[in-house]
Amino acid sequence: MTNPPPPSLGYSTVTPSNSDSSTPQPDKNSAPPPTMLPGAPRFPPPKLQQDQIPSPFFQNPNLLSPANGVRSPLPHLSTPLGPPVFKSPVRPAAVPFRTSPATPQPIAFSSGSTLPTSSPPHFLNGSVELQHQVPLATEDSTLVNESSCALFSAHKVLKQKKLTNVPSLGFGALFSPGREIFPGPQILQRDPHRCHNCGAYANLYCKILLGSGQWQCVICQKLNGSEGEYVAPSKEDLRNFPELSSPIVDYVQTGNKRPGFIPVSDSRMSAPVVLVIDDCLDEPHLQHLQSSLHAFADSLPPTARIGIILYGRTVSVYDFSEESMASADVLPGDKSPIQESLKALIYGTGVYLSPMHASKEVAHKIFSSLRPYKSNIAEALRDRCLGTAVEVALAIIRGPSAEMSRGVVKRNGGNSRIIVCAGGPNTYGPGSVPHSFSHPNYPHLEKTALKWMENLGREAHRNNAVVDILCAGTCPVRIPVLQPLAKASGGVLVLHDDFGEAFGVNLQRASSRASGSHGLLEIRCSDDILITQVVGPGEEAHVDTHETFKNDNALCIQMLSVEETQSFAISMETKGDIKSDCVFFQFTVQYTNVYQADISRVVTVRLPTVDSVSAYLESFQDEVAAILIAKRTLLRAKNHSDAMVMRGTIDERIKDIALKFGSLVPKTKLHRFPKELSALPGLLFHLRRGPLLGSIVGHEDERSVLRNLFLNASFDLSLRMVAPRCLMHREGGTFEELPAYDLAMQSDTAVVLDHGTDVFIWLGAELAADEGRSAAALAACRTLAEEITELRFPAPRILAFKEGSSQARYFVSRLIPAHKDPPYEQEARFPQLRSLTAEQRTKLKSSFIHFDDPSFCEWMRSLKVVPPEPS
Repeated sequence: MTNPPPPSLGYSTVTPSNSDSSTPQPDKNSAPPPTMLPGAPRFPPPKLQQDQIPSPFFQNPNLLSPANGVRSPLPHLSTPLGPPVFKSPVRPAAVPFRTSPATPQPIAFSSGSTLPTSSPPHFLNGSVELQHQVPLATEDSTLVNESSCALFSAHKVLKQKKLTNVPSLGFGALFSPGREIFPGPQILQRDPHRCHNCGAYANLYCKILLGSGQWQCVICQKLNGSEGEYVAPSKEDLRNFPELSSPIVDYVQTGNKRPGFIPVSDSRMSAPVVLVIDDCLDEPHLQHLQSSLHAFADSLPPTARIGIILYGRTVSVYDFSEESMASADVLPGDKSPIQESLKALIYGTGVYLSPMHASKEVAHKIFSSLRPYKSNIAEALRDRCLGTAVEVALAIIRGPSAEMSRGVVKRNGGNSRIIVCAGGPNTYGPGSVPHSFSHPNYPHLEKTALKWMENLGREAHRNNAVVDILCAGTCPVRIPVLQPLAKASGGVLVLHDDFGEAFGVNLQRASSRASGSHGLLEIRCSDDILITQVVGPGEEAHVDTHETFKNDNALCIQMLSVEETQSFAISMETKGDIKSDCVFFQFTVQYTNVYQADISRVVTVRLPTVDSVSAYLESFQDEVAAILIAKRTLLRAKNHSDAMVMRGTIDERIKDIALKFGSLVPKTKLHRFPKELSALPGLLFHLRRGPLLGSIVGHEDERSVLRNLFLNASFDLSLRMVAPRCLMHREGGTFEELPAYDLAMQSDTAVVLDHGTDVFIWLGAELAADEGRSAAALAACRTLAEEITELRFPAPRILAFKEGSSQARYFVSRLIPAHKDPPYEQEARFPQLRSLTAEQRTKLKSSFIHFDDPSFCEWMRSLKVVPPEPS
């Protein structure tokens, strides 16, 4: 498959060039060997996505996975109140169905540090001999759990180029720069040792010359000095260096450069949050919005700084210095604000950014003073100057210029947040589009608006401000026009049905999620590996470091923001047949965290190479491979017609994998899908028929928002968006995990279906008829839904409905129609059926309505491929 041409922004592909690039090498110092700082917080400190810490109330170890979204809120984060603790255990799925953990199994780091025979080492001293080098990583290295921010599609690499580079299967990795690691990474408050030739960092896989302290780079095999730091009597002594004993380390430089100084946690709140609120809402929407805004104000910590701006035909900037009433300065919205107006605003007597401990009551008065739209004009025809309002918000965040403040620029902790609460399109002032699509010049005006919005997003990014756009209501907001603003700034755009509960939760989570700034991702690989495509929230950065490193071939990516909810999908190929016993990958992300500390996180991975195709396939991680395939596919599905084409490529991919790696069934034209990849077809079938590529989502704008979110999302959220997780409520308050098949819709049960951005609760008709049982089951299901998505961002909709209701179709359409399969096939893939009586089986069978959607087995056989046996 050929890669699409790389767009320049956001959720795009970064197609590596041949230019050598990296970051400058830090100045060396003679610091003593590093030790862990006692009592120092781990970096990066708090993360948003709660998909990392398993709940102690779940008993099934297979369910203690990041995708479950269960963790305890950190005490120094401003977050909405969590749901009540849910103590009902979740039972494992009936065997043989595999309850796949959301976090892939740890990478089995290969043993030994033998040098690749195809690339002999270079020595700084000709008298040095190889036998004096000591490899630090051994056969029994148990370091895999710490490298979970780098998830590879396979834990081994096939030596044969022809099979490794089969495009239908592919090879690659998902890298989450801000993902929280357990246990936390080692912290070093000194400069790293880097290869003078290629810029790679010293790591646990390097060979060390004990007598001289020289270390051999695993990327280019050159020897480097350590200024005597690595001189040691034995290799055991070298393990005192965190970078030589752990696959992931964080190098930390604090803002004031004082040794041992760690900024206090409240400094993360110095970055302001500016609310930009639509002033053209009808009364029902406004009432919901006001409730959400009041709850938002109550959720903020005392140190948080807040600004409030309203926009319609004008821009109103609220002044917190007036405590007795809601007071605002008004600017025209038909054009960008002129410098004189901004100076009068910024250097005046008004206070437009204020800490909550001093302005909480004023904020509540402002929210209570909002009034519904008065004129009798349709929602879509109302004038909204959203672009001008964001420009004013940026000006307030920037504050006085460096010259006017005598060259002193206050450095905020992390990124500032501009959160737009939009109920309609931007139809007035810069970046606007006509009210009606029938405008004769609409295509040209829309193109102009897109470019203007993208430039505004880039300007926000240059000023360390992230723009999140939270849309709600029934009025179309023209997603294609607003998306570039959020994307270019490193923010997100989220659609809501209304300004109620889900909107309010996302408002709080958007403001509280930790976000680093000035992010730069560097990827270095062994010479045998070629990076062909990167999909994620960044763009290729051309950094010339040849003066420092002679042959730095790192791929550099400028990150728009650094958050735990992100990941980069990295596709790779081999340049030729591999001769060495292992290959190396090093990921380095440099950024400023919310504590105003400069972080360089270095993650080094070693994968063994094998000749056996079977061994290669057995090391495959089906879920990681499926998400890599999904991200590459969704990148090209820019509209509905593209999505239809991409569905066809999924079919061709399955057939090609079966042809290349499977076997032919004797006396037939059918191919067996390789048993080592048995879970992959099911995941891709969910992708093919789900909301990302299928026709479940009604409006193209909604699918576009889901697509952009998915291309940017962490592995955990991406997996749930592709393949829903099905949990059946049982008597006694327990839950059983089952395959996401329609056979779970049994009339006397309740089912929870987690599909990432939506969570559905389905109550069977027989259960719903019993008021007491149904109330208890619904309460348990709702509590579970809230717990497994606690602090997931964006917060999913939680919808509950009964069997036979019109809304139930949203639930049914996301389940595989396994009722169409023969009974023996149903029992093999859904063993829970064996627990039903004959009468219950008959009743279940009669409850299904026939439609043309194929089951998983029917789809596989239509491709001339035998469905894989359930694992």
